[in-house]
This record gives sequence, C-alpha cells and structure tokens, in this order.
Amino acid sequence: MAAVLERSFIEICGFERETLPRFREVAINLGLNALPGGVKFQDSAGAFHYEDSGKLLSVTSNRFIHWSTSGDTVQLVEQSLDTNLLNNAVKIKFTHCTVLPAGVNIQETLNNVIILIATNQSVHRMVLPHPARMYRSELVTELHMQSIFTDVGKLSLQDPSHSAVIPTAAGQTGSPSTSAAWLSHQGEAHYALASASGGIMVVTLPPHDTQGSVTVVELKRSTVMQKLAGWMPTAIRGEQSPGDLALSLAVRELEEDSFIFALCQDHKLRMWSFRDQACLLEADMLEYMPTCKGVKRLAGQGHRLRLAYSSTTGLCLAVYLAVPQRGQFTVLQLVATDNNRYSLDHISSLFSTQETLVDFALTSTDIWGLWVDDSNATVVKYINFEHNTAGQWNQVFVQPPPEEEVQIGVDQDPRETYLEVLFSPLGFTALAIVKALQIYRRGSEKITDLPWETLKKEVTLAVENELHSSVTEFEFSQEEYRQLQIEFWSKFYACCLQYQEALAMPLGLTVNPHTTMVCLLKKGFVSFLLPCFAVDHLYLSYDDYLFSEEETPIAEDPEVGRDILQLVQCLRLVSDAVSGEMVYEMEKALEHLHSPERAADLVLENMLSNESDVIENIQNKLQDIRNPMAAMNVLLREMDLETDSEVGGEGGVTPGQSLNVRINLSQLYGSSTAVSVVCQAVCHTAMTRALFCRDLLILQKLYLHFGDNVFLGGGAQLLQLQQDLIPRSSHLLSSYYLLKHISQSLASTVPMDIIDANLQHLTVLELSDSPALSTNRSVLSPQTVVELFYQTVARKAIICQIYSQQQSPPAGTSVLHWPHVVSSVVNTLAQLLWPNNPGFQFPECLMANCQYTQLQEYVRLIGPWCQVNIGSCRFMLGQCYLANGEGQKALQCFQEAATEVEKEEFLMRLAGTEEEEAASTPRLQYYNKVLRLLEDVGLPELVISLASLAITEAANDVSSQAALWTRIFKHHLDLGHNSQAYEALTQNPDSSMQLDCLRQLVVVLCERSQLQDLVQFSYVNLHDEVVSIIESRARGLDLLAHNYYELLYAFHINRHNYRKAGTVMFEFAMRLGREVRTRLGLQKQVNCYLAALNCLRLIRPEYAWIVQPTSGAVYERPGASPKRNSDGEFTEPAVKRQVDILELKDLEKEYILARSRLTLAQQHPPSAAIAGSASAVEMVALLVQTGLFDCALSLCQTFSLPLTPVFEGLAFKCIKLQYSGEESQNEAWSWLAANQLSTVINTKESSATDEAWRLLASYLDRYPSANAQHHRCVISKLMSHGIPLPDWLVNSYKGVDAAALLRLYLNYDLLEAAAELVLEYVDALLGKGHQYFGIERPLSATAQLVWLPYTSIDQLLRAMNETQTNASVYIKLRDKLDSYHKLVDQTSRRRLRVR
Repeated sequence: MAAVLERSFIEICGFERETLPRFREVAINLGLNALPGGVKFQDSAGAFHYEDSGKLLSVTSNRFIHWSTSGDTVQLVEQSLDTNLLNNAVKIKFTHCTVLPAGVNIQETLNNVIILIATNQSVHRMVLPHPARMYRSELVTELHMQSIFTDVGKLSLQDPSHSAVIPTAAGQTGSPSTSAAWLSHQGEAHYALASASGGIMVVTLPPHDTQGSVTVVELKRSTVMQKLAGWMPTAIRGEQSPGDLALSLAVRELEEDSFIFALCQDHKLRMWSFRDQACLLEADMLEYMPTCKGVKRLAGQGHRLRLAYSSTTGLCLAVYLAVPQRGQFTVLQLVATDNNRYSLDHISSLFSTQETLVDFALTSTDIWGLWVDDSNATVVKYINFEHNTAGQWNQVFVQPPPEEEVQIGVDQDPRETYLEVLFSPLGFTALAIVKALQIYRRGSEKITDLPWETLKKEVTLAVENELHSSVTEFEFSQEEYRQLQIEFWSKFYACCLQYQEALAMPLGLTVNPHTTMVCLLKKGFVSFLLPCFAVDHLYLSYDDYLFSEEETPIAEDPEVGRDILQLVQCLRLVSDAVSGEMVYEMEKALEHLHSPERAADLVLENMLSNESDVIENIQNKLQDIRNPMAAMNVLLREMDLETDSEVGGEGGVTPGQSLNVRINLSQLYGSSTAVSVVCQAVCHTAMTRALFCRDLLILQKLYLHFGDNVFLGGGAQLLQLQQDLIPRSSHLLSSYYLLKHISQSLASTVPMDIIDANLQHLTVLELSDSPALSTNRSVLSPQTVVELFYQTVARKAIICQIYSQQQSPPAGTSVLHWPHVVSSVVNTLAQLLWPNNPGFQFPECLMANCQYTQLQEYVRLIGPWCQVNIGSCRFMLGQCYLANGEGQKALQCFQEAATEVEKEEFLMRLAGTEEEEAASTPRLQYYNKVLRLLEDVGLPELVISLASLAITEAANDVSSQAALWTRIFKHHLDLGHNSQAYEALTQNPDSSMQLDCLRQLVVVLCERSQLQDLVQFSYVNLHDEVVSIIESRARGLDLLAHNYYELLYAFHINRHNYRKAGTVMFEFAMRLGREVRTRLGLQKQVNCYLAALNCLRLIRPEYAWIVQPTSGAVYERPGASPKRNSDGEFTEPAVKRQVDILELKDLEKEYILARSRLTLAQQHPPSAAIAGSASAVEMVALLVQTGLFDCALSLCQTFSLPLTPVFEGLAFKCIKLQYSGEESQNEAWSWLAANQLSTVINTKESSATDEAWRLLASYLDRYPSANAQHHRCVISKLMSHGIPLPDWLVNSYKGVDAAALLRLYLNYDLLEAAAELVLEYVDALLGKGHQYFGIERPLSATAQLVWLPYTSIDQLLRAMNETQTNASVYIKLRDKLDSYHKLVDQTSRRRLRVR
C-alpha cells in the first residue's frame, strides 16, 4: 500500500451525511425589473483558496471558500480541513437578476477577503474580514472557529459603494453572457463583462474604504470609449462582428497593467490592456487545431479559457475549443517582446474524448478536466501537458452512484436491508433523504434539523403508512407481505436515488495551487480527489488503460511486473464472472465467520457450471503468466498492512518544537469534513481490497482446479499455493472485510450515566488518562466508529508520526502537500486498524467511548483467524459483557485473557507495576486490576471466584495470598456467607490481616444480629483474640446500642467457662450502674446480676468467685492513646493493682441492691437517675420516701442496717395521711399497694389511713426488736408531731416496756396520760389487769419481785404538784401510791417472816 501511483486518483465524497446545510439567506434588491426574454445560464461553481492555505502555521491552512450559482442565487460556503467553521454558509439572492457564469470572484488582501459578484444587470462587492485579522492570538486552539461569513448580515450590501447597476445603452438588447472580475492594487473592483453584441465592458467600483464614483469602460476593436459615472449615453459605436462575442474571459495583472483575455465566438483569443484600453494581441486558435476544416464556419459555443501563473513558467493559457465530435486543449505561453508587444508560444495540444466538458482547471504542470458523458455520468481526468508525448490522460475513479437495485437475501428483512443501505456512511446525503421523504409523504411541511435516528424513524413510518394505506385485504401470506414491502421500499429508494443523482451533478472543478488538492464541486456537496494506491489502481483501471500499462511500481523486475498485469486482467475477468447471488453468498460467509476458502470453492463451482466461456478465457490468459507465484506474492505483500513497528506511537513531535507548531499539528485534518474524507478513503480502500482478495482467492482455487495444465513448475508450486498463498489470501480477505465492516458501522449515542460509569471503570483500571481514551466527540454525529477513532485517538498520533518523518522535506515540497500527506494519513490509519498489528488503540477507543455492541462485533469478527492481541480482545469482550450485565461471561473472558498478560502490550500496561505490588507477577497485578473492576461494578460472587483462582497463582507470594484471602473474606461476609467468610479468615497467612478480618467479622455479625454463627465458630488458635476484640468493643462502645457484653457472655457460656461469663455480666452490671441511669439500664443491671449469680451457682462452691477491679482502675483497651499528666509527660502505668474477690453472697447483695433500685425506678421513674449510684443506706431513705417499705426492710436486713428509718418513715406517712385531704388519700393507695399487707378479713370499709396504720402495726409485729425500739421510735415520732397515740400502739408498748412509755409521756409533757399510766401500772402490780403490762404475777409474798419506775414517778409527781392543773389526779395518784406502798410493806414483811 505504500506504493502510490500519482497517475490515478479516487474521488471521496466529503458530505456530512446527517446534517442539512444551514444557509443564512441574504436578499439584495436594487429595484431592477427582470429583463424580457432573459437568458438562463447553466449552474456553475468555483472555489477560492487562501494564499497561506498550504502553510502549517497559518490560520487559513487547509481553508477555502467554494460557491455555486443557480439563477438569481449564489451559495457561498467556507470550509476548513483543520477546524469546524461556524456560520460558514450564506445564500445571496439578487432580485430580478441572474448571476453570470464565472460571475463570482474572490480575492484576499492583507486585512480583507473581497467577493466580487456580477449578474446580468448589476455588480456587487462584499468586504469581509480576513481570518488572520479575526483572531488576535496566533494560537487558535478551539475545536470550532467563526467563519468570515459570521457577520455577513451586518454588511450594507445594497449600499451604492458596494453595488452598481450595469448601464444599458440606447437600442442595446441582451445582457452580458460571461464575466471576469479582479481587484487592482489600488483596491478598485473591476468587472469585465462580455457584451451581448460583442466587445467588453469594464465596470469599476472605487476602493471600499474611499469615496468615489463608478466608471465604465468599453473595449472595442474599432475604437475605445470611456464612460464616466452618470451613465451618459454612448454616441459613437463601432461596427461589431458577431464573432467578437466573448465566450470566456480571464484577467491577469502583470506589472502595472491588467490584461483581459477574451476567447471569442470566432475562435480567436484577444488580449486587451486595461490601462491602454487597447487590444494587444489577437490569435486564431484554429491554427493550433490540426484538422479544422469546416470549423471556421461554425460559431464557437462551448469554448473555455483558463490562466495559470508560476514563477518558473510565467503566464500560461489553456484554451478549450469545443468542436463537434472532438474537443482540444491548447496550452500557450505568453511571451513579452520589446515595445510592449506580446506573442504566444505553443506548448502542447491535447485531445479529449467526446463527453461534454463541464469545467477544467489549469495548473503550472497539469490540466484537470471534468466532463459529463451521454449517460450523465461524471468523468474526471488529468494530464501533464509538458511531459506526455503519448497524450494519455490519467484516470480519476469517480464515486459511482448508489446501486439502482438493492439485493435482498431470502433470509433478510426488506425494511432493515433498505434502511441499512439508505443510512450507510457511503450512501445518501441527509438532504436527498429529506427531499425524498417530503415527496413521498406529499406533505407541505418542511423537514428541518431532524436527528439521524429520528429521520430513520420518519422514513420507516412514511413507507409503512404508505404500504398499509394501499392494502385492501386483511390477511396475507408471509411471502406476499414481503413482496409488498420490497415494492414500497424500492419506490422510496428510487426517489432517494433521483435526488442523490441531482445533488451529485458536477458543476465545477478546483485545484488548490498551494497544496495540490483537487475538489469536485457538485450541486449538493464537495468531493475530494485522493491519490490511488498502486494495487487499487490496477484493480480499478478501465480495461483500455489496464491493457496499455507497461510498468507497475509494485515490482522492480519487469517480468514480474508483466505477470502482475496479466494476473490483474484475469482477476477482472473473475470479477465480471461472479454473479450477484454468489457475491451475496461470499459476503454472508465472511459475516458468519465461515471459511472464506470453502466459500470460494462454492463460487468456483458455480462459475465452472455457468461460465464455461469465461473460464476458458481465463485459462488461456493464465498460461501466459510465467511465474504466477511471484506475482501473487508481490500482490499479497503489497496489500498486507502488517508492520512490526508501533504505528502512530507517541513522541512523534519533538519536545523542542514550538508551542505554535504543536498546536497547529494537533488541529491538522481535524474538522468533520477531513474526518469524513479520511475515513471514507479507508473504507473505499478496504472495499476495493476485499473484492481484490475475493477474486484472487477464487483465481487461486481455479489454479488448483487446473493443476498442471497452467503451471509450468508443477507440484511444488501447487503445494506452495495451497499451503501458503491461499491461506494468506483468505486471511487478507477476512482482514479487509473487517476494515470495511468497521468503516461502515455507526457509532452509538451514549447516555451520560453510562459514560460516567464507564469513566469510573477506566479510573479503576487506571486507563482513564490513556491517550487512546479521549472522549471528545466530534460535531459529526452519528459518525462511524472509525471516524470516532480517528477523531479522538488516531489523528494526533498519525499527524505527529508523519511530521516527524518530514523534518527535512524535499525541496519544493510543502508540509501540507495534499496528495502526499493524505495518502500517508489514510495508510497509517489503515495500519492502526489492521488487526494483525500489535497496536490496540482501536478497541481501546471503542471501550472508552462505550461502543460495546460494535466492540463485541469487532472481537467476534477477528476471533477465528487473528492471532494477535488474543488476550486483549478477550479482556475487551469481558468489558462488554460487564457493561451489558453478563457477569459470568465477563469473568470467563477475563480468565482467558490472563494467560496472555505477559505477552501483549495492552495487558502489560493494564497490569502496570504499582509500588506496593512491585514484587507481584504481572498476572497477579492483572488479577488485582480485574478484581477492583468487578468490585466497582458490584459483583462480589465473581470477585470471590476470580480471587480463588488468583490464589493458585500466588503460591509463593504470602502478601498477595493474604490480600486475596482478605478480599474473599470481605465479599463472603458482605454476601452473608458467614461460614465461608470464617473459612477464608482462617486461611489468611498474615496474622495482622487475619486479626483485622476477625474484628470485622465480629462487628458485622453483631450488627446483623447473627450471634449464633459468631458464637459457634471454633476459633482455633484465635480464642484469646476473639475475646480481646469483643471485650475492647464492649468497653469502647455505647452499652445500650451494642450488645457485645451479651455476646461475650454467650461466647463463654457456649464454651462452659461460667466464671468468665459471670465476670462479664458483673462488669456489664457495674458499668450499667455507672453509665446508664435509666429504668431500662436498671432492668438490664438486675438481669446481669441474675446471670452472674446463675453462672457462679453452676460452679463448685470453692471456685464460685470472681475478681473485681478496684474503683479507679482503667481497662486496657487495644489502640487506646497513652495518658499524660498535667505537665504533658506520660504517666507511669500502675505496677500493681489492688483487686477484690467477690463471692456468691457479695453478688447476691449487689443483686438485691440493684433490684431495689429497679423497684424504686418502677414506682417513681424520676428517681432512676439518683438510684443508679445510691448506696444501700441511701437507697433505704429513697425507698422509704417513695413508700416502698417492704423493699426497704428487705434491703436493711440484707445489708444489716437498722430498721428504725423505715418505721419512722412509715409513722410519718401515717401522720400525714391522718390529716390530709382526699387527694393524698388517693395517692397513698399506690404506695400502699406496693407493700404486702396481711390479709385480714374486714367487713368494714377502710380508708388509706386505716391501711397505713394497719401496715405499721403489722411491721411492728413482724419485726420485733430488743426493748421494743421500733415501738419507741414510732411513738416518739407520733408524740413529736402531737399526734394522739392509737390505743393499740399504747397497749402494745405497755405490755413491753411501760417504764419507757412513761418516760416518753414525761418527755413530751403528757402528765395526765403519764398519771393514768402509773395508776394502771400500780393496779396491774396489785393484780388488777396485770396481763396488759406483761406482768406474769402480781404483787404477793410468793410471787416474784415487782418494781416501779420511781424516778419517773417522782418526776411526774413533782411536775403535777408544781403545775397544780390536775390536782384531783395528783391526789388520786398520791393516794394510790401510798396504798401501794403500804401493801408492798405488808407483803415484804410477810415474805421476811416466811423466811
């Protein structure tokens, strides 16, 4: 492919398929009326190329303006191959005027681009800013740039200084037939107009930036007359011969003069001096025509004139004489002699074919011609007019129109097939489809700016609606419906064909003199001519050219070259003999990955049975080939794009180059037009080569069929053919079919969420900054995947590579020489796409841009035969499956790719070498990347599977094994596979990672409340670690939010370690008491103490104890920060810690205390916060205060505390109730109910006060005390509040300690009660009611001794005597005592006597 034949070119259309041209319309109305019987001119087109369009560092590089004229309208479009130009199309309509042929001329000055337009009634000038002045900075980095037409709407185009009406002399009819325009050095705009009656009129507009008048000059043979502004009528008119009518005008400024060349109807060329207004030269062109008999009598009609100037050859003229049955180009050189005389030197005469000339262009070396033949097909040829003695024109292979009929296979859906053809990248412009759709729908609404996919839907809908509306029956067979579909789709297709043919009508030809770029200007778009590669040239050449070929650059040896030409002729015969049906079968075999060789056998069988004459002809030609093996080898080698070097590698642009050069290189051929042209060129090459390889493969099979009949070398050559050449041809056929397929595959539009997800995956793989993964999308959308690849990745790499090879370009070669550069770009892009080359940028680009369907198809197509980048392709396929949610398939692909990691550059780059993994093998690093990817996608099952596989690779790498086991553990745990997670944990060889996993296992299972699993695991060699982890968690976290203490308790119970379990519960209870001052916390504390008691009761008594740290001790938590003192120094850890041994009875005490706290909190919730840390003594007071006397008494007995506070508290409550209202009575029932009353049947309804007194009485009975201390304290409390003592209480206390009661009476000054008590007591001693005072036997000589509290009685008597308030009682008491004393005296005496 490297060999490029400069003698042939191929046409590549540059239209943007999916966008309608957006022309801004400008109307110019000078108030003119249409001329009667106005001549209609044919549509024409031309182009202007900037002076610096061939310079890399110019803002106008690869930039040009092309125009087309049609009736009263001029369409102007500015295009660039480097950047996309905005607002670049304008349509100017001249009301009631017709634009003249060649009526548009564009020239540039330092600051402006000036467009000169001539119509049949007026002349116009547009002054636009020059691109170099539109951008202040030299560095233009935008993907889009504004066109010079951006502000065209602001121009005053109807202003007299920019427009003028062509004067019409009296009696003159008709309008100018052609024109030429130019800009003088002074800035004046001159318009040379060919008068209908002969001669030339020159209209001049003053410079646009100065005031001035319009002048008109008429150039005639007889006289020269100048007209000034004001359009004064001409008085003198010379006789004008009809032969003077100029058919073609051209202007050239030389020195200080402007020369106007006119090719006239009388076949003569005249040169006028505008300065002197004289005709300087007149030459009869028929003198250069060898056989011109009869031509002189005919008026010329289609004569054309072109000029070309170069510094070496000077000014050259090319004259085309349109003569019936033949045409001739005559190239002349203008030579100046002395005395301002000029002559023409004949250089060359060239004859053309009989087609109708549309346009031609002259360069300093070549003539390019554009014709239309009788069948309206475009013909383009070119010839070097100096060095072509044979007069052989070189071929240009024009783009054939789309096929008139679409071949539909029996297994194909008509609608899908037609849509694929209509919307394929090489098919139809959007404008043709839209116009056909408007006609087909018969609608008046205008279709504008439909997206590509929407347009496809609209077309489908229109055809289907038409089909349904024409159907009258309701039932069809499948075949009938299929035929209907084909009928209606073919009708729409034919409509599209007509419009596409109209848009493809050629109007002009342009050659860029600076870059040698040739473009065909058509009605609806512009196409570009690219050099044809040698192999393609041979295959595409017309038969007469092919048979006249004498040499080929493919082979140096003339004999081999002759054999190649003979072989290609045979291939052409094979191509013609292959039927359409067989072509379809071959395509289908390649698409379905069937063997191309077997398909070729089938095609050959068909040919042998149906094309016997062709086969015989081929056989005869084959016998003329001396060494077919060598010829085939050369052709196969030429078509094989495989290269060992890295194509498009980085670093092409040396760092020393200026920023300006680098930026301009980064934009070169970056516009959507250039992208389309380059990629379509690759597609055409692929299509041509695929046909070439197909025919070559069939021909090789034919060789095998003929055997020794055509082989001079015999069996050895047949063996080489069968074992080497046929497989190579088959391989190349598959490769070019792949290139053709991807060149025509449209890229999909991708939603933003998928792009974001893909970018995240690439970031995980550390590929997001790869040069192959730029996601800048072109304006062209939809584009093919090859265009996407070229735009985002390949272009910069290709341009840098080409430029680096051109550091020292040959003399006279422009850096931007179009044929050379574009050939290199196309060739290098094809090499980048070539599947057998080591580069992998194309699949990378597809992956980066989320083109998963196209990437899957690419991998499928190369799968059976491509042995390069196998692993990388499997990885890419895995990525596609992953994006489509097919995880298991993706995993399979990733595993298959692993075997190739160390062999392929992409996978090596993917694996990378990270610092922490430097010791790992590349395969392990690859596994790690894929594992991260699977984790990012969220497929833990696949992560586990792949990590398990990776462990086998890491047999000798402990750190990698540990990391993989940790991964497996994590995902098993996430999935809830607790047993498998524990198993992975135990397999981990790294103790620190194992401990981390163990900690995570504990935490996660606790959070999930899956404690059964956590407790039941065996924890071999990890028991202490588990306990430590749970303890640290328990001590470091909120007690109520986490249940680590219960977990640890269950853990120890499960292992029958009851003392440890009890210790845990005791610690839990202690912390609850300190930290959780709520009813719930107290409840938990009671339960903890109960659990601890149960544990100790399960142990033998001698071991039923636990250790309690002393108050102030701290728990050593793993990871806790070291403590410092006030000076900031580390505090010394305590060497010894005092510990308390707690036995069962100690725990029981704590339990009862906790239970009492809970009881208090339940009865009186606000007390919970106080009770949490209250001691036993404090608790008694709180309980009494709340009325929980049962609980208080129980607590006092447990902790051996006096019961006095309880009785005093109850007595006080009785006092309060006695004198309280109904509300207090009701409230009292709540605390009364919390105490156990003795169930005494009482028919009388009792009050809360009665119940309280009854409770007090029951307590006094139930809890007797020494010396009746409890009675005493109750009576004392009552007396202190001045409450009368209940009889039951007095009677009860009398029987126990009457003397104490007497003292209490005296203490509280109750003298009468005391006197009454003494009287009763004395009576009791004397035998009257002695049983009420606990006296077993009254006073008698035989009874025990009795006594009286004389001190207290004396105090009573004295007090009563002093007060004298109760004299009668006092006397009575004294008398009673006196009688008692007498009796005592008598009794004492009797006793003494008895002794």
